[in-house]
Amino acid sequence: MSKLKLKVFVGLSGGVDSSVTAALLKEQGYQVTGVYMKNWSKDLPGMPCPWKQDYQDAKRVAVQLGIPFKMYDFEKEYRQKVVEYMLAEYQAGRTPNPDIMCNQEIKFKLFFDTAIKDGADLVATGHYARVVNSYNSKSKEIQLLRAKDENKDQTYFLYRVSESALAKTLFPLGDYTKPEVRKLAKKFGLVTANKAESMGICFVGKVGIKDFLVHELGPQKKGDVVDEHSRTVGQHEGAIFYTIGQRHGLDVGGGLPYYVTGKDMKKNIVYVSTDLNDKSLWDSSVSVKDVHWISARPTNKNIEVRTRHRAKLVKGVLEFGEYSAKVEIQLKEDVRAITPGQSIVFYQGDVVLGGGIIY
Repeated sequence: MSKLKLKVFVGLSGGVDSSVTAALLKEQGYQVTGVYMKNWSKDLPGMPCPWKQDYQDAKRVAVQLGIPFKMYDFEKEYRQKVVEYMLAEYQAGRTPNPDIMCNQEIKFKLFFDTAIKDGADLVATGHYARVVNSYNSKSKEIQLLRAKDENKDQTYFLYRVSESALAKTLFPLGDYTKPEVRKLAKKFGLVTANKAESMGICFVGKVGIKDFLVHELGPQKKGDVVDEHSRTVGQHEGAIFYTIGQRHGLDVGGGLPYYVTGKDMKKNIVYVSTDLNDKSLWDSSVSVKDVHWISARPTNKNIEVRTRHRAKLVKGVLEFGEYSAKVEIQLKEDVRAITPGQSIVFYQGDVVLGGGIIY
Protein backbone atom coordinates (compact mmCIF):
# COMPACT_ATOMS: atom_id res chain seq x y z
CA MET A 1 0.00 0.00 0.00
CA SER A 2 1.37 3.44 -0.88
CA LYS A 3 2.07 6.03 1.80
CA LEU A 4 -0.70 8.18 0.31
CA LYS A 5 -3.22 5.61 1.52
CA LEU A 6 -1.64 4.64 4.84
CA LYS A 7 -3.22 6.27 7.89
CA VAL A 8 -0.77 7.09 10.69
CA PHE A 9 -1.92 8.20 14.14
CA VAL A 10 0.83 10.25 15.80
CA GLY A 11 1.02 10.64 19.56
CA LEU A 12 1.17 14.45 19.82
CA SER A 13 2.36 15.39 23.31
CA GLY A 14 2.65 19.14 22.73
CA GLY A 15 6.43 18.93 22.57
CA VAL A 16 8.82 19.63 19.72
CA ASP A 17 9.75 15.99 19.04
CA SER A 18 6.24 14.70 18.41
CA SER A 19 5.41 17.86 16.45
CA VAL A 20 8.30 17.28 14.05
CA THR A 21 7.32 13.61 13.83
CA ALA A 22 3.88 14.58 12.53
CA ALA A 23 5.32 17.16 10.14
CA LEU A 24 7.83 14.70 8.66
CA LEU A 25 5.22 12.00 8.13
CA LYS A 26 2.85 14.41 6.42
CA GLU A 27 5.70 15.58 4.19
CA GLN A 28 6.42 11.93 3.31
CA GLY A 29 2.85 11.48 2.09
CA TYR A 30 1.13 9.64 4.92
CA GLN A 31 -2.44 10.46 6.01
CA VAL A 32 -1.60 11.80 9.45
CA THR A 33 -3.90 12.21 12.46
CA GLY A 34 -2.63 13.80 15.67
CA VAL A 35 -3.70 12.27 18.98
CA TYR A 36 -3.15 13.79 22.41
CA MET A 37 -3.10 11.18 25.19
CA LYS A 38 -4.62 12.60 28.36
CA ASN A 39 -2.88 10.47 30.97
CA TRP A 40 -2.79 12.79 33.95
CA SER A 41 -4.58 16.06 34.77
CA LYS A 42 -4.34 16.23 38.56
CA ASP A 43 -2.82 19.37 40.09
CA LEU A 44 -0.52 18.97 43.06
CA PRO A 45 -0.20 21.60 45.83
CA GLY A 46 1.72 24.52 44.39
CA MET A 47 2.45 22.52 41.23
CA PRO A 48 -0.27 22.72 38.59
CA CYS A 49 -0.32 19.93 36.00
CA PRO A 50 0.75 21.26 32.56
CA TRP A 51 -1.65 19.06 30.59
CA LYS A 52 -3.91 21.89 29.37
CA GLN A 53 -0.97 23.82 27.90
CA ASP A 54 0.41 20.65 26.30
CA TYR A 55 -3.01 19.81 24.85
CA GLN A 56 -3.38 23.30 23.39
CA ASP A 57 0.15 23.17 21.91
CA ALA A 58 -0.59 19.78 20.33
CA LYS A 59 -3.85 21.12 18.90
CA ARG A 60 -2.09 24.21 17.48
CA VAL A 61 0.45 21.99 15.74
CA ALA A 62 -2.35 19.92 14.20
CA VAL A 63 -4.02 23.10 12.93
CA GLN A 64 -0.69 24.33 11.50
CA LEU A 65 -0.17 21.05 9.67
CA GLY A 66 -3.77 20.80 8.53
CA ILE A 67 -4.29 17.34 10.03
CA PRO A 68 -7.19 15.87 12.03
CA PHE A 69 -6.78 15.98 15.81
CA LYS A 70 -8.19 13.79 18.57
CA MET A 71 -7.79 13.28 22.29
CA TYR A 72 -7.79 9.86 23.94
CA ASP A 73 -8.56 9.92 27.68
CA PHE A 74 -6.45 7.24 29.38
CA GLU A 75 -6.41 8.68 32.92
CA LYS A 76 -8.14 5.74 34.60
CA GLU A 77 -5.94 3.14 32.92
CA TYR A 78 -2.82 5.23 33.51
CA ARG A 79 -3.53 5.41 37.20
CA GLN A 80 -3.99 1.64 37.39
CA LYS A 81 -1.18 0.50 35.11
CA VAL A 82 1.55 3.06 35.74
CA VAL A 83 0.98 5.12 38.90
CA GLU A 84 -0.18 2.28 41.16
CA TYR A 85 2.69 0.11 39.91
CA MET A 86 5.18 2.88 40.66
CA LEU A 87 3.82 3.52 44.17
CA ALA A 88 3.84 -0.19 45.04
CA GLU A 89 7.44 -0.55 43.89
CA TYR A 90 8.62 2.38 46.00
CA GLN A 91 6.77 1.05 49.03
CA ALA A 92 8.55 -2.28 48.55
CA GLY A 93 11.91 -0.48 48.65
CA ARG A 94 12.63 -0.72 44.93
CA THR A 95 13.23 2.05 42.36
CA PRO A 96 10.89 1.62 39.38
CA ASN A 97 10.95 3.32 36.00
CA PRO A 98 7.43 4.60 35.20
CA ASP A 99 8.42 5.72 31.69
CA ILE A 100 9.13 2.10 30.71
CA MET A 101 5.79 0.95 32.12
CA CYS A 102 4.05 3.84 30.34
CA ASN A 103 5.47 2.71 27.01
CA GLN A 104 4.56 -0.92 27.66
CA GLU A 105 1.03 -0.40 28.93
CA ILE A 106 -0.16 2.93 27.55
CA LYS A 107 1.63 4.22 24.44
CA PHE A 108 2.29 0.90 22.72
CA LYS A 109 -0.63 -1.09 24.06
CA LEU A 110 -3.63 1.06 24.94
CA PHE A 111 -2.89 3.88 22.48
CA PHE A 112 -1.75 1.43 19.83
CA ASP A 113 -4.85 -0.79 20.14
CA THR A 114 -7.22 2.19 20.30
CA ALA A 115 -5.65 3.81 17.23
CA ILE A 116 -5.79 0.62 15.16
CA LYS A 117 -9.46 0.12 16.09
CA ASP A 118 -10.02 3.79 15.21
CA GLY A 119 -8.83 3.24 11.65
CA ALA A 120 -5.05 3.67 11.83
CA ASP A 121 -2.75 1.47 9.76
CA LEU A 122 0.29 2.59 11.75
CA VAL A 123 1.16 4.63 14.83
CA ALA A 124 4.11 6.95 15.40
CA THR A 125 5.74 8.74 18.31
CA GLY A 126 8.59 11.20 18.78
CA HIS A 127 10.93 8.67 20.38
CA TYR A 128 14.57 8.63 19.32
CA ALA A 129 14.83 5.03 18.11
CA ARG A 130 14.66 3.05 14.87
CA VAL A 131 12.63 0.04 13.71
CA VAL A 132 13.52 -2.18 10.75
CA ASN A 133 12.19 -5.38 9.23
CA SER A 134 14.77 -8.13 8.79
CA TYR A 135 13.75 -10.77 6.28
CA ASN A 136 15.08 -14.28 5.74
CA SER A 137 13.66 -17.30 3.94
CA LYS A 138 11.59 -18.50 6.89
CA SER A 139 10.49 -15.47 8.88
CA LYS A 140 10.10 -11.73 9.14
CA GLU A 141 11.85 -10.35 12.22
CA ILE A 142 11.25 -6.90 13.65
CA GLN A 143 14.31 -5.19 15.05
CA LEU A 144 14.47 -2.22 17.41
CA LEU A 145 17.67 -0.27 16.85
CA ARG A 146 19.45 2.49 18.74
CA ALA A 147 19.00 6.03 17.43
CA LYS A 148 21.56 8.00 15.46
CA ASP A 149 21.85 10.51 18.31
CA GLU A 150 23.50 8.49 21.08
CA ASN A 151 22.80 11.24 23.62
CA LYS A 152 19.06 11.16 22.88
CA ASP A 153 18.65 7.42 22.21
CA GLN A 154 15.49 6.22 24.00
CA THR A 155 15.62 2.49 23.32
CA TYR A 156 16.26 1.95 27.05
CA PHE A 157 12.63 2.98 27.61
CA LEU A 158 11.26 0.90 24.72
CA TYR A 159 12.63 -2.59 25.34
CA ARG A 160 9.31 -3.93 26.69
CA VAL A 161 7.29 -2.94 23.61
CA SER A 162 5.85 -5.99 21.84
CA GLU A 163 7.10 -7.11 18.45
CA SER A 164 3.56 -6.88 17.06
CA ALA A 165 3.30 -3.21 18.08
CA LEU A 166 6.77 -2.39 16.71
CA ALA A 167 5.75 -3.94 13.38
CA LYS A 168 3.22 -1.14 12.94
CA THR A 169 5.17 1.70 14.57
CA LEU A 170 7.17 4.50 12.97
CA PHE A 171 9.98 6.43 14.72
CA PRO A 172 10.87 9.15 12.19
CA LEU A 173 13.33 10.86 14.57
CA GLY A 174 15.62 7.85 14.84
CA ASP A 175 17.87 9.12 12.05
CA TYR A 176 18.10 12.69 13.38
CA THR A 177 20.01 14.43 16.15
CA LYS A 178 18.21 16.72 18.58
CA PRO A 179 19.74 19.89 17.03
CA GLU A 180 18.56 18.70 13.60
CA VAL A 181 15.05 18.22 14.98
CA ARG A 182 15.05 21.76 16.37
CA LYS A 183 16.08 23.06 12.94
CA LEU A 184 13.29 21.07 11.28
CA ALA A 185 10.76 22.50 13.73
CA LYS A 186 11.81 26.02 12.73
CA LYS A 187 11.79 25.08 9.05
CA PHE A 188 8.19 23.83 9.41
CA GLY A 189 7.32 26.95 11.43
CA LEU A 190 5.92 24.91 14.31
CA VAL A 191 4.69 26.73 17.41
CA THR A 192 6.60 24.24 19.55
CA ALA A 193 9.97 24.92 17.86
CA ASN A 194 11.44 26.66 20.90
CA LYS A 195 9.52 24.81 23.60
CA ALA A 196 11.74 23.61 26.45
CA GLU A 197 12.31 19.93 27.17
CA SER A 198 9.84 18.42 29.62
CA MET A 199 11.57 17.31 32.82
CA GLY A 200 10.61 15.49 36.00
CA ILE A 201 8.20 12.58 36.29
CA CYS A 202 6.85 11.44 32.94
CA PHE A 203 3.28 12.43 33.74
CA VAL A 204 3.44 15.28 36.25
CA GLY A 205 5.70 17.80 34.56
CA LYS A 206 8.28 19.38 36.85
CA VAL A 207 7.22 17.66 40.07
CA GLY A 208 10.05 15.86 41.88
CA ILE A 209 9.57 12.22 42.78
CA LYS A 210 9.81 12.88 46.53
CA ASP A 211 7.08 15.54 46.40
CA PHE A 212 4.89 13.21 44.39
CA LEU A 213 5.38 10.28 46.77
CA VAL A 214 4.58 12.44 49.79
CA HIS A 215 1.43 13.70 48.08
CA GLU A 216 0.27 10.19 47.18
CA LEU A 217 1.47 8.18 50.20
CA GLY A 218 1.74 10.82 52.92
CA PRO A 219 4.71 11.57 55.18
CA GLN A 220 6.87 8.52 55.87
CA LYS A 221 8.25 7.18 59.13
CA LYS A 222 11.71 8.49 59.95
CA GLY A 223 14.53 6.09 60.67
CA ASP A 224 18.24 5.65 61.14
CA VAL A 225 20.96 6.30 58.57
CA VAL A 226 23.75 3.79 59.32
CA ASP A 227 27.27 3.93 57.88
CA GLU A 228 29.67 1.15 56.85
CA HIS A 229 30.99 0.98 60.42
CA SER A 230 27.48 0.31 61.82
CA ARG A 231 27.32 3.80 63.31
CA THR A 232 24.10 5.82 63.23
CA VAL A 233 25.10 9.02 61.46
CA GLY A 234 21.72 10.64 60.93
CA GLN A 235 18.00 10.29 60.37
CA HIS A 236 16.18 9.75 57.07
CA GLU A 237 12.69 11.01 56.21
CA GLY A 238 11.46 7.71 54.84
CA ALA A 239 13.39 4.83 53.27
CA ILE A 240 11.23 4.87 50.14
CA PHE A 241 12.77 8.20 49.11
CA TYR A 242 16.29 6.82 48.73
CA THR A 243 17.88 4.80 45.96
CA ILE A 244 21.17 2.93 45.62
CA GLY A 245 24.07 5.23 44.80
CA GLN A 246 22.19 8.38 45.78
CA ARG A 247 24.31 11.19 47.18
CA HIS A 248 22.06 14.25 47.36
CA GLY A 249 19.17 14.54 49.82
CA LEU A 250 20.98 12.90 52.73
CA ASP A 251 20.81 15.14 55.79
CA VAL A 252 24.02 13.77 57.28
CA GLY A 253 26.77 15.97 58.65
CA GLY A 254 30.51 15.33 58.84
CA GLY A 255 31.80 17.07 55.75
CA LEU A 256 32.36 14.01 53.54
CA PRO A 257 29.66 13.02 51.02
CA TYR A 258 27.66 9.90 51.84
CA TYR A 259 26.32 7.46 49.26
CA VAL A 260 23.34 5.14 49.77
CA THR A 261 24.56 1.52 49.65
CA GLY A 262 21.38 -0.30 50.70
CA LYS A 263 18.05 -0.26 52.53
CA ASP A 264 16.27 -2.49 55.02
CA MET A 265 12.57 -1.72 54.65
CA LYS A 266 11.49 -3.89 57.61
CA LYS A 267 13.95 -2.24 60.00
CA ASN A 268 13.48 1.15 58.27
CA ILE A 269 17.24 1.67 57.90
CA VAL A 270 19.12 3.40 55.10
CA TYR A 271 22.74 2.27 54.78
CA VAL A 272 25.40 4.69 53.57
CA SER A 273 29.13 4.95 53.02
CA THR A 274 31.61 7.75 52.44
CA ASP A 275 33.68 5.37 50.31
CA LEU A 276 32.76 5.58 46.63
CA ASN A 277 34.62 2.26 46.20
CA ASP A 278 32.55 0.52 48.87
CA LYS A 279 31.85 -3.04 47.67
CA SER A 280 28.14 -2.56 48.35
CA LEU A 281 28.06 0.03 45.56
CA TRP A 282 29.64 -2.13 42.85
CA ASP A 283 28.59 -5.39 41.16
CA SER A 284 29.88 -7.55 38.33
CA SER A 285 26.80 -9.78 38.15
CA VAL A 286 23.12 -8.91 37.84
CA SER A 287 20.02 -11.00 38.54
CA VAL A 288 17.20 -10.14 36.15
CA LYS A 289 13.50 -11.09 36.26
CA ASP A 290 10.43 -10.37 34.09
CA VAL A 291 12.66 -10.66 31.02
CA HIS A 292 11.13 -9.50 27.74
CA TRP A 293 12.67 -10.51 24.40
CA ILE A 294 11.64 -8.36 21.44
CA SER A 295 11.91 -11.34 19.11
CA ALA A 296 13.58 -14.72 19.65
CA ARG A 297 15.88 -15.36 22.60
CA PRO A 298 19.44 -14.86 21.33
CA THR A 299 21.75 -17.80 20.69
CA ASN A 300 24.81 -15.58 21.05
CA LYS A 301 25.19 -14.98 24.77
CA ASN A 302 27.76 -12.20 24.40
CA ILE A 303 25.91 -8.91 24.83
CA GLU A 304 26.23 -5.32 26.00
CA VAL A 305 23.97 -3.92 28.71
CA ARG A 306 22.75 -0.55 29.90
CA THR A 307 21.70 -0.39 33.55
CA ARG A 308 20.10 3.05 33.36
CA HIS A 309 19.26 5.66 30.74
CA ARG A 310 22.42 7.19 29.25
CA ALA A 311 24.68 4.85 31.24
CA LYS A 312 27.57 3.53 29.19
CA LEU A 313 27.24 0.16 27.49
CA VAL A 314 29.05 -2.61 29.39
CA LYS A 315 29.98 -6.01 27.96
CA GLY A 316 28.51 -9.08 29.59
CA VAL A 317 27.50 -12.71 29.15
CA LEU A 318 23.97 -14.07 29.44
CA GLU A 319 23.31 -17.06 31.66
CA PHE A 320 19.86 -18.58 31.16
CA GLY A 321 18.24 -20.06 34.22
CA GLU A 322 15.58 -22.71 34.72
CA TYR A 323 12.84 -20.14 34.20
CA SER A 324 12.76 -18.29 30.87
CA ALA A 325 11.65 -15.04 32.54
CA LYS A 326 14.86 -14.91 34.61
CA VAL A 327 18.51 -14.56 33.58
CA GLU A 328 21.87 -13.79 35.15
CA ILE A 329 24.32 -11.37 33.55
CA GLN A 330 28.03 -11.71 34.22
CA LEU A 331 29.60 -8.33 33.49
CA LYS A 332 33.12 -7.81 32.16
CA GLU A 333 33.63 -4.96 34.64
CA ASP A 334 32.14 -3.74 37.91
CA VAL A 335 29.19 -1.37 37.54
CA ARG A 336 28.18 1.17 40.16
CA ALA A 337 24.74 1.41 41.78
CA ILE A 338 22.91 -1.47 40.14
CA THR A 339 19.48 -0.84 41.61
CA PRO A 340 16.60 -3.29 42.31
CA GLY A 341 13.46 -2.26 40.42
CA GLN A 342 15.36 -0.54 37.63
CA SER A 343 15.61 -2.01 34.14
CA ILE A 344 18.64 -3.48 32.44
CA VAL A 345 18.53 -3.53 28.65
CA PHE A 346 20.42 -5.97 26.41
CA TYR A 347 22.11 -4.98 23.12
CA GLN A 348 24.12 -6.59 20.35
CA GLY A 349 25.57 -3.75 18.32
CA ASP A 350 22.71 -1.35 17.52
CA VAL A 351 20.07 -4.05 18.00
CA VAL A 352 17.98 -4.08 21.17
CA LEU A 353 17.45 -7.71 22.19
CA GLY A 354 15.22 -7.01 25.17
CA GLY A 355 15.76 -6.60 28.88
CA GLY A 356 14.29 -7.11 32.32
CA ILE A 357 13.95 -5.86 35.88
CA ILE A 358 16.92 -5.96 38.27
CA TYR A 359 16.23 -7.78 41.55
